[in-house]
Amino acid sequence: MEQGLEVALTDLQSSWNNVRHHTEEISSDRLLVRRGQAFNITLYFRKRGFQPGLDNIIFVAETGPLPDLSNGTRALFSLAGHHGPSPWIASLETNGASSLEVSLCAPPTAAVGRYLLKVHIDCFQKSVTAYQLGEFILLFNPWCPGDSVYLDSEPQRQEYVVNDYGFIYQGNKNWIRPCPWNYGQFEENIIDICLELLDKSLNFQIDPATDCALRGSPIYISRVVCAMINSNDDNGVLNGNWSESYLDGINPAEWTGSVAILKQWHATGCQPVRYGQCWVFAAIMCTVMRCLGIPTRVITNFDSGHDTDGNLIIDEYYDSTGRILENKKKDTVWNFHVWNECWMARKDLPPGYGGWQVLDATPQETSNGLYCCGPASVRAIKEGEVDLNYDTAFAFSMVNADCMSWLVYGGKEQKIHRDTNTVGNFISTKSIQSDERDDVTENYKYIEGSPQERLVFMRALQKLKARRSEGPHKADSQHSTPVPLNGDSPRSLHMPSLRPSDIVQVSLKFQLLDPPNMGQDIRFVLLALNMSLQFKDLKVNLSAQSLLHDGSPLPPFWQDTAFITLSPEEAKTHSCRIPYSQYSQYLSTDKLIRISALGEEKNSPEKILVDKIITLAYPGIMINVLGAAIVNQPLSIQVLFSNPLSEHVADCVLTVEGSGLFKKQQRVLIGVLKPQHRASITLETVPFKSGQRQIQANLRSNKFKDIKGYRNVYVDLRL
Repeated sequence: MEQGLEVALTDLQSSWNNVRHHTEEISSDRLLVRRGQAFNITLYFRKRGFQPGLDNIIFVAETGPLPDLSNGTRALFSLAGHHGPSPWIASLETNGASSLEVSLCAPPTAAVGRYLLKVHIDCFQKSVTAYQLGEFILLFNPWCPGDSVYLDSEPQRQEYVVNDYGFIYQGNKNWIRPCPWNYGQFEENIIDICLELLDKSLNFQIDPATDCALRGSPIYISRVVCAMINSNDDNGVLNGNWSESYLDGINPAEWTGSVAILKQWHATGCQPVRYGQCWVFAAIMCTVMRCLGIPTRVITNFDSGHDTDGNLIIDEYYDSTGRILENKKKDTVWNFHVWNECWMARKDLPPGYGGWQVLDATPQETSNGLYCCGPASVRAIKEGEVDLNYDTAFAFSMVNADCMSWLVYGGKEQKIHRDTNTVGNFISTKSIQSDERDDVTENYKYIEGSPQERLVFMRALQKLKARRSEGPHKADSQHSTPVPLNGDSPRSLHMPSLRPSDIVQVSLKFQLLDPPNMGQDIRFVLLALNMSLQFKDLKVNLSAQSLLHDGSPLPPFWQDTAFITLSPEEAKTHSCRIPYSQYSQYLSTDKLIRISALGEEKNSPEKILVDKIITLAYPGIMINVLGAAIVNQPLSIQVLFSNPLSEHVADCVLTVEGSGLFKKQQRVLIGVLKPQHRASITLETVPFKSGQRQIQANLRSNKFKDIKGYRNVYVDLRL
């Protein structure tokens, strides 16, 4: 009597498969494969080998707590090649005396996540024996043309999926500073934390079967992840905090990487980590999305609008001294704001709106009841198609709202100026396989002030007015056909004048005399220019106040008044100095100071407003690599830092990290640093991954929180 076919052992060939699937950085021991691409496994049998025609082998792949054939979370597919109920494929590679190598392939639309692989063996059509072969993780595949996240450029795939470090741009439009960041998407346990994040979402908690079935869609996954990065609706990863009080957590400026945050979230039973602001939310989302296989990059928008009422106008209010006032409507212009772009097809939209999509995990406004934003097509934003899913109107306002300035005095409001150019400048991301900054502003908007840009603005406004007349949230549930650019009629919208009606006769401008370094006095001049043929007598009120990076003002700490008489076509300067001793105690973590001047001409109702935002700079940390960096060989790293202030600073802590170089973040307690004191320490580590790596460092104290530095290191595989 013929013996049945019994599986003795399974080799998932994890190391070999992972290299072919670009997941070897995650693990060589666990099987991690990408959908739409075959992977091989070997079955070893006990008493005899596989006999085609006699033995029927059926593979089963299951994901989620309630796997089901009808919703795609359970797959049955036969080695015999018969068309089964699932689009998964199994094919014979080699048939040995007591082993069988087979090739398995998930369709490019399969749900991503953790799978259990089983096999059913039907011997002589008499008995069926089932075996569990093991677990594997299925990821999105930007290398597969059939996958909706397919990206056809290998350099872009290397940058936006594989690269585990980068830069997040901060500062202001006149002083753009790269902040090094360790994304660490391939570090130990990060893939498991990313999958845990999906399972902690409200969608999974409410309906796990449907949630798992929808995980084949990058649109769906991106919205779930976006909502889970913040903790406003759930036990998401990060608590946001813009209050300047961080005593029960970490100041957002101190973070240098995602790994420590995600591991803390996991280790504390998924309790939100304190604290984050926009760049931290975006960095965490970048880590999660790259880990899952969706091409992702981090975007910084300087002078970013936050339009709370959807009229594409940011209202800013000033008093008679020129200081900016708290906005009751909560409209603000953020000094910079950071979000993500994820690459995916958009078959839910008209043709041409796939590619880069905006996703913003910072909790600002709700979308379908949850704090998430996007995916909004970048092309739709540029064309003003604000009724296309998802949250395109809000994303449009961040880069292309107009700014209206109002003077508040005596209980009245006087319109000073409407500026069409303020919002959305120097939209930035890291360049492909380079440390340079890439300006992507033209992806989001036509040239400011051009007829095309104004037509797009009018189109967006027209669509928003139509949406308001139809009822709220209409754009969240449907889309309409895009309106041709030439079909707009801006004159029918009854827009206010975009420029002051009178010809400007006097201009004011600030000019810094020295680089704005922390610890030094700020010296600047106010330049007044009379462009008319008449004498002008000006009274100018000057003030300085700290700002948070989201545009929220703090009370003014310096004021001055200048009386300037100008002859026809004359220019004069008024010199100003703000001592360090005066501004230091009022400075926010963001190190932003806004200086402003409100001028008024004698016997004229005209007001002239000018302001300038100054970001105070620290000297950076220097990092030296002492010797050649080789995998599994000791490496010494020297870190040089200094106290830039003319006073003692206490509670100094240096943190150093780098994926592939350090197993975990290094924390060094420094204690007290004397005024202007320079110091260095040497750290020892053993690199465990080869290739291009980056070291990130941060120094904090009781006086400053984010003196940063980085160093790129190439790690060789062997001597």
